[in-house]
Amino acid sequence: MRKHDHSDAHGVDRRDFFRTAGAGLLASGVPGSAAEPASTALAGRPGRFAPGGGLTQISPNLFVLRDTCRVYVLRNGDRALLVDFGSGHVLKLLGQIGVTRVEAILHTHHHRDQAQGDARAVAERIPIHVPAHERHLFEDAENFWRNRRVFHLYRVRNDFFTLTRNVPVAGVLRDYETFRWGPYELLVYPTPGHTLGSISLVGAVDGRKVAFSGDLIHSPGRVVNLYELQYDYADAAGVDFAIFSLTKLRELGPQLVCPSHGEPFAEPDAGIRDLVGKMKGWYESYSPGSRLTIENRPFAVTPHLVCAHQTTSSFYALISDSGKALFVDYGSASGNYFSQMNAAAPVGDRMRFVEHTIPELQARHGLRSVDVAMPSHMHDDHLNGFPHLARHHRAKIWCLENMVDVLETPRGYNLGCILAEPIRVDRSFRHGESFRWEEFELTVVHSPGHTEYQMALFAEIDGARVAFTGDALFPAAAGAPYQLRHNLIYRNWVENDSHLRSMKTILDYEPTLVAPGHGKPFLANKADLEDLHDRLLKQQGYFRAVIADADCDFGLNPGWARLYPYQMEAKPGSSLAVELRVRNYRSKPMVMEAALVLPPGWKAVPEVAALTIPAKGDGAAGFTMTIPATWDRTRPRVALAADVVADGQYLGEIAEGVVDIAVQ
Repeated sequence: MRKHDHSDAHGVDRRDFFRTAGAGLLASGVPGSAAEPASTALAGRPGRFAPGGGLTQISPNLFVLRDTCRVYVLRNGDRALLVDFGSGHVLKLLGQIGVTRVEAILHTHHHRDQAQGDARAVAERIPIHVPAHERHLFEDAENFWRNRRVFHLYRVRNDFFTLTRNVPVAGVLRDYETFRWGPYELLVYPTPGHTLGSISLVGAVDGRKVAFSGDLIHSPGRVVNLYELQYDYADAAGVDFAIFSLTKLRELGPQLVCPSHGEPFAEPDAGIRDLVGKMKGWYESYSPGSRLTIENRPFAVTPHLVCAHQTTSSFYALISDSGKALFVDYGSASGNYFSQMNAAAPVGDRMRFVEHTIPELQARHGLRSVDVAMPSHMHDDHLNGFPHLARHHRAKIWCLENMVDVLETPRGYNLGCILAEPIRVDRSFRHGESFRWEEFELTVVHSPGHTEYQMALFAEIDGARVAFTGDALFPAAAGAPYQLRHNLIYRNWVENDSHLRSMKTILDYEPTLVAPGHGKPFLANKADLEDLHDRLLKQQGYFRAVIADADCDFGLNPGWARLYPYQMEAKPGSSLAVELRVRNYRSKPMVMEAALVLPPGWKAVPEVAALTIPAKGDGAAGFTMTIPATWDRTRPRVALAADVVADGQYLGEIAEGVVDIAVQ
């Protein structure tokens, strides 16, 4: 697992933060004393109430305060690390155990009972570290409240327990990384359930493996409540997540569990198993027939090919005799995981990923390492796990050459289902290129339709001619008048012959087995493939008959004129470059003039750009924009547009982009 020294939010080094912020020097412990920072009143004082008890010693260097939540103190000499903070009352008590400095607070999740005293920590200049996927619920809490729907309430997830005021964050706790402080190394382990971004912190304390579990479990066989485990109207996804998280935490083998509510308890294996059993029983009675994520199992298609089809998208492990694997796709653990993490991701950030299936592949299918991962296409449900594979399994990322920039520069595009995290590509392939991996020969072809950025991968595996087709085609629903179907999403970049080109490459390969991007592999039937091809010809005719423009691709592809990059990042007073990119579907050159429509005070050079785009080709014009140094901090994201005249016809502001402006 990757390690870090508890600092990387905003690129701030821990030493620099301490030097500028004071490193959490404790006041005398009496509010209003001369030692208390004057900024306390500005940051907000603790509430008028305080817990009645004091610190309880669990082991030589581990203490707990029963506050609005359990606040845990890890001591190292006269220094301390706090796990959660409650009301902040703990700061008045630390002198009793010889602590003069708090070096950091680590939060297990964002709820107010964990963090309502954080304003006191800010005043004391104590660095606050939060789960990476809940950062926005600390430092942008006020914006959350501006946008949280209350009427028409169907997304009932209890993010209503979010702080009411912004809290500056010194660092983020990234899943599967290790937080190091003094003699302690704490694994940041993802345990969604009570909240979608919840973490547990697991490491050795005074000779025992301790898990600080937040509100994942209250006590052996019990949770704090059930309402936190309902995210959508009448759903049970949170119970599914809690069962998965509890099972994975149990597999880490903690000897002591320190929950946020309830008392620390030793020998937790039986207590976790008891809780998992009870929750499974409830889930099965409430939602009979629904499958738990923890029950998903991959199966062997052939001796060397394994399929996991119950994950949010199917993924395939081609496992060589050496135990190395080539993964085709690797998305979220289940449909529940994908839909909930997708809905919870803040604007501009990525959804959360939790590792899955790899232990089963190791235990049952001979996997020793993940050597290569290849995306069938650029959609987040198929490659959500790729950054994790690269970081924590050292997998190499290979792809079709037209996917490279989409993966490495996701901010450049406004396409459906882009993962909001760059993925570095180690190798790319041309259309029709073959390569050897271990004992297998594979061929990559461009396979547009579902998206322009999709491949088909062909290989002979254990005597079967396998076509990995991504989302190009699927078995039709029961009762349909045909056997195979496709789908159509215009925002993915579709042209009138895209699906036909995809089907032609598949028909030419003559597969015996199709491995689709969703669902189980199925035997290929040439007649069914040809039938789909014929229906796609009819679809092409429909496009031409219905769309007003004779060059109908202008009515299919909303990105024929677009700004690149689509999502830009800049600072006040800086300049940045942007291009207007154009795909010309005409059979003659297109002459175009364009001007940027900018926020007040911004400048663009040139003011008007002229370009000629060749017939059936692509063209671009570049602009340099300058942002005023005095830009309004209350406008961190703005939109801009390109006003266009093409072949003498005024089309208006047909392309747009957004700029995120760093105002801190």
